[in-house]
Amino acid sequence: MSSERLTSKQLVQRVLQGLETPRVPAGPLAVHFCAAQAGYTLRQYTTDPQALADSVIRYHERFRPDAVWLSADTWVSAEAMGARVGATGDDQPFGGMGEPRIRTAADFDRIPAPDVAAQGRYPLMLEALTRIRDALGEQVFIVACLDQYPFSLACALMGLERVMLMLKDDPGMVEALVERCLEYGLAYGRALNEAGADLLSGGDSPAGLLGPRLYREFALPYERRLIAGLKSATGKPVSLHICGDATPILADMAASGADVLEIDHRVDLANACRIVGPDMALWGNLDPVGVLLQASAEQVRQAGRRAVDTVRACGHRRFVLSSGCTLAPGTPGDNLHAMLHRIA
Repeated sequence: MSSERLTSKQLVQRVLQGLETPRVPAGPLAVHFCAAQAGYTLRQYTTDPQALADSVIRYHERFRPDAVWLSADTWVSAEAMGARVGATGDDQPFGGMGEPRIRTAADFDRIPAPDVAAQGRYPLMLEALTRIRDALGEQVFIVACLDQYPFSLACALMGLERVMLMLKDDPGMVEALVERCLEYGLAYGRALNEAGADLLSGGDSPAGLLGPRLYREFALPYERRLIAGLKSATGKPVSLHICGDATPILADMAASGADVLEIDHRVDLANACRIVGPDMALWGNLDPVGVLLQASAEQVRQAGRRAVDTVRACGHRRFVLSSGCTLAPGTPGDNLHAMLHRIA
């Protein structure tokens, strides 16, 4: 089978299905890196759909990854739900500002039903995705971030520390908020699918702080419901990302119904293959700082080979080589080229 006969999109799709491919595809988590390469400030990238789309398109033109990402930051849905979001400078990422959006149960009443055509930056993100799809056609695989899974979105709205305390003092309030967050995740994910996404990705990193028991009680059920709802509504694969060493909950993550797990560089790749089994696709997991930002191009190339060899030695076919988390904006272009074109 010749790789010339397959588009990048077809290559990634075959890998996710566990089918034979001529090479391992690569799709690093290039987000703010794209803005830096295109000469846009982060403020432009996160507030202007044309700048966001142009950044991703120009990144693809220069580096030719098999998969590109639509993502601005981790606060898109929180902003849509009424959180005050902004940045302290033109080249600082957006984050929460001021008091948490949710402080009492009465605050729930001020969260409207989701409306992806009007709320926050949802329209901006959908326009950017449409522009990217139109420019890249059906040749390239597009991962669209539906922002945060319900538990993590609840943490953004209420504050991480308060959520952790409320899990003991008033778990019903947390569950009510997470339930509302689920509605937004379903609405945004469906809209991203209609705008051209090939894979729907979401993060649930605060859930990784819970420990296995609380993760299974407060985060996993909502991951399952979001994933099942999106797969039923869109027919597209869904991915789950949890930063850090998620090894203690990898088996639970694999039971979420996700088609893909995005794994951090802190997770041992061979161990992950053994834990999740051959039916789960893995996306990762080169160190974005210690390797991709700071190492030499040859060291990056070697790290990429090791990752591919490790997966193959485990008999695992469903694998996309990537960074373990988002690329640093200052990642050398030569290093990224080395990762993307390291071996067949």
